[in-house]
Amino acid sequence: MGRRTFMFRYTQEVVNVVVTALMVLFWSGMTCLGKPLPAQFIFGDSLVDAGNNNYLVTLSKANFPPYGIDFGMPTGRYTNGRTITDILGQELGEKDFRPPYLAPTTVGPVVLKGVNYASGGGGILNETGYIFIGRLNMDAQLDNFANTRHDIISRIDVPATQDLLNKALYSVTMGSNDFINNYLTPVLSTKEQKRVSPEEFVGIMISRFRGQLKRLYYFGARKIVVSNVGPIGCIPYVRDTNMSGEKCAALPNHLAQLFNSQLKSLLEDLNNSLEGSLFIYADVNRIVNDIIQNFKSYGFDNGDHACCRVLGQHGGLVPCGPKSKVCPDRSKYVFWDPYHPTDAANVIIAKRLLDGGIEDISPINIRALLNLESED
Repeated sequence: MGRRTFMFRYTQEVVNVVVTALMVLFWSGMTCLGKPLPAQFIFGDSLVDAGNNNYLVTLSKANFPPYGIDFGMPTGRYTNGRTITDILGQELGEKDFRPPYLAPTTVGPVVLKGVNYASGGGGILNETGYIFIGRLNMDAQLDNFANTRHDIISRIDVPATQDLLNKALYSVTMGSNDFINNYLTPVLSTKEQKRVSPEEFVGIMISRFRGQLKRLYYFGARKIVVSNVGPIGCIPYVRDTNMSGEKCAALPNHLAQLFNSQLKSLLEDLNNSLEGSLFIYADVNRIVNDIIQNFKSYGFDNGDHACCRVLGQHGGLVPCGPKSKVCPDRSKYVFWDPYHPTDAANVIIAKRLLDGGIEDISPINIRALLNLESED
């Protein structure tokens, strides 16, 4: 065999190997990436606010140090780093975060990938959070989503918009403020608690939430993840204001459980009555309770104190601010401030919602949800 023939065959073999390797990488990449990522629309309170309150006249803000200390800078997120929905997006392959609706840069093609409507202090009921003055409650957030929907229609027409909205992922994190900054507001809520029983108040919340979730469905939403209310009696603020010592406060946790049981039934009812819908019940209460009770097994050193603290046995009596003391290692604390989890805790919550079993999120987890074909 001549040298030229040998070189030709050698070169051909190298090409074949390279092509095969590239094909393997391509297909394995497709397997990892799966389907193109859908748009993500986020509704909620300060647990998932990405900066909407920066643009409101409100007492509820987080656009100053030490908030964002591990994010690189304060952004309006009420934690030291990322929110749960930020982490979910990253885990799904997003290279950037869904922008806040009120940011002046949230215009044009960017909205086709999704928008964050969440607002610190916001709740299901419109009167919730009135002590903060400005905030966007669920009804206002839905109004803003309606505006986004019109913007998308003007950009890509009605059928394409309907397809985009049907395939999108929606997350709703609401309810905590309806208790903490409404029914349980110290001093200011005393009369209401005497006039309205916990069962009646939860019934009012569920009735209003039913209408809001149905409105979201009629806008085109089909894949909707709804988080329940966490163990609010265990957060540093409630522990200190209720003087519950090392124990969680009983009434706030009882209210959360009342709401959560009715929320689960509500979502099951909506799945049965709204054709093509899949409302997912995210049991954040169970996940956070597990983290608090077993914090050492998750790598935390502290499960009940605020990392950013000023006053109180658990650091819960004064909001986090520039003059607060900040723990040196945020990854060792479950709570960042009197109300919110740290980035480290949010990572655990997000990953369990993404890939967890039916005890954490039902009827299916978020990854399985995104693999389903949307129905018109």
